[in-house]
Amino acid sequence: MQAREIEGNSLSYILVEPDGYDENQEYPAVVLLHGFGASMRDLVGLAPGIDQSGYLYLFPNAPIRMQFEYGMTGYAWTPSGGQPGGEEAATRAEELLAGFFDETMERHGITEGGMVMGGFSQGGTMTYRFGLRRPEMFAGLVILSGRVTSPEILADNLPEHRNQPIFVAHGTQDAVTGVEAARESRDFLTTQGYSPQYREYNMAHEISQDVMSDLVPWLHNVMPPLSS
Repeated sequence: MQAREIEGNSLSYILVEPDGYDENQEYPAVVLLHGFGASMRDLVGLAPGIDQSGYLYLFPNAPIRMQFEYGMTGYAWTPSGGQPGGEEAATRAEELLAGFFDETMERHGITEGGMVMGGFSQGGTMTYRFGLRRPEMFAGLVILSGRVTSPEILADNLPEHRNQPIFVAHGTQDAVTGVEAARESRDFLTTQGYSPQYREYNMAHEISQDVMSDLVPWLHNVMPPLSS
């Protein structure tokens, strides 16, 4: 597998090409959004554990640059909870993601419906917001330690057909995004007519090997990797 950073027109991102990559083939793509304060590099290590030869992987960088102690830099899709401008920032992040997907689909030969979108923590929240509205683009959605925010706004923008596969994983010991928020998000989905695969794990705010053991076969079933 080979990874390279690309300065996109909307968002920077890391592209991971599979082993034996053939640019003349149409690969299904897995797109994963990092969480608050992290960066596009944060989830790259998941790719080899999903499949080394059958998918393209894209990891976009969130637009809001943040400076932490000791000179550390991170990025966010929206301000942290309670800060002003959250809804405006989320709308802007959606616009940037739309540009990112338009660009990368054309640049890397990804077809509509040939992607699974997912994210961790705040990246999962953005996946709910962006991906549920666009079932024609995404074969499925993956929410890792995330939650639905502004459900009343999201409910007004859902598609007519609500059979999009959704995988949700959350830790019962999560002190960042409590498990109750995940359960409320699950209940929102079911109330709106979705049938998510929802699972809880004995873990904190993280992605455990148990999560990956459940996620990988789900992903392979929803969007099979390109056969060699």
